[in-house]
Amino acid sequence: MNKEILKLAIPNIISNISIPLLSTVDTALMGHLSSIELGAVGISSMIFNFVYWNFGFLRMGTTGMTAQAYGRKDNLEISNNLQRAFYLSLFISIIIIVFMVPIGRISAYLMNVQLVQESAVFDYFYIRVWAAPATLGLYALMGWFFGLQNAKIPLIITVLVNIVNIVLSYYLVYVSQLGIKGVAIGTVIAQYFGLLFSLIVIYFYFKKYLIVIPFNNLFGWRNLSRFLNINKDIFFRTVCLSFAFAFLYSQASLKGELFLATNVLLLQFLNWTSYAIDGFAHSAESLIGKYFGAKDEANTFKAIKYIFIWGFSLSLMFSTCFFFFGDNIVRIFTNQFDVIQESNKLINWVIVLPVVAFSCYLWDGIFIGLTASKAMRNTMIAAVIIYLLSYYGFPGNNIWLALMVFLGARGVLQTIVFAQKKLKLN
Repeated sequence: MNKEILKLAIPNIISNISIPLLSTVDTALMGHLSSIELGAVGISSMIFNFVYWNFGFLRMGTTGMTAQAYGRKDNLEISNNLQRAFYLSLFISIIIIVFMVPIGRISAYLMNVQLVQESAVFDYFYIRVWAAPATLGLYALMGWFFGLQNAKIPLIITVLVNIVNIVLSYYLVYVSQLGIKGVAIGTVIAQYFGLLFSLIVIYFYFKKYLIVIPFNNLFGWRNLSRFLNINKDIFFRTVCLSFAFAFLYSQASLKGELFLATNVLLLQFLNWTSYAIDGFAHSAESLIGKYFGAKDEANTFKAIKYIFIWGFSLSLMFSTCFFFFGDNIVRIFTNQFDVIQESNKLINWVIVLPVVAFSCYLWDGIFIGLTASKAMRNTMIAAVIIYLLSYYGFPGNNIWLALMVFLGARGVLQTIVFAQKKLKLN
């Protein structure tokens, strides 16, 4: 069982850890310029996260439906899923670009962007938004590759995109002196590089799926509604999650540019932790789904047990690392003395974060494996309510205390629901 888990988890962890490099590189580069630009990147990245995360079904839905077609050896449906998801991603991205000005303005208002940061936020946002077709297109193509049981290509694409982003962003910021515009341009070019590379791979290695399919077959309501219905609960769950972090950034922004910059930096610790532990969550999706589908209850429970052992062990490793090297990591991100000083006041929250949060990430993977999307949605809604009550209910509106309550509540609620219904979740 451990070999099965690690066989799936290790490639996923490597791939996942490289994902937050896009925002981490931008954060580190801006952290060595000014707290205003550091905060602006954090706010802008959160706006993009809120927009893009909500279309995560382009990856998840494509993975599930393609995997089923792959199991049936239905090449026509595999091709359908590829083209439907890709064209839908382009359609959504065009809408985002057409309405980018109101999206940017409304988002800035909701995120409580201060006047001193507004120019930097819009400089970053209105450049990076042009990467929407590449970003959402990659969601669809990555999901399709995963559905074909191929984890190597997504790993290669993710690593290449981040290498291009790091090199270009560094050059544009420090050599071309473009500042925050430089990191935005670097991210846009890196995303399109990844999309182009993915399409080239499909053309040369999966050419048999590139067949002409009538429009009605691709976007007839019957096929499209099934695609959307599969992910509607995950969509609402993701909206709640996006809201929770958008609210956090919004409240941090109200407390001033220094506090916002500090939180943008410290939340990078959360990004790295979550993406690493998600490697085991993704292995849970595959293993739990396989054993549950085979009605093998013994191995289903055994897989859950061992995944939690591995996930908890990894969370302890992160907490230990943050305890001993937290200050050193902060100094990698920024050389701003006031940001470093403010970060040291909050570092204890970061140290306990992995142990508090790990279970909710693992339960998400397990619930997806059990196709318990309603339970995922309902526990997330309840956790967001508890999150808001804790923020406004405790003295001082402590953002980090509320965040810990939110992450812990998700794990506790999911544990309670699973204990009650076991494998009969829906």
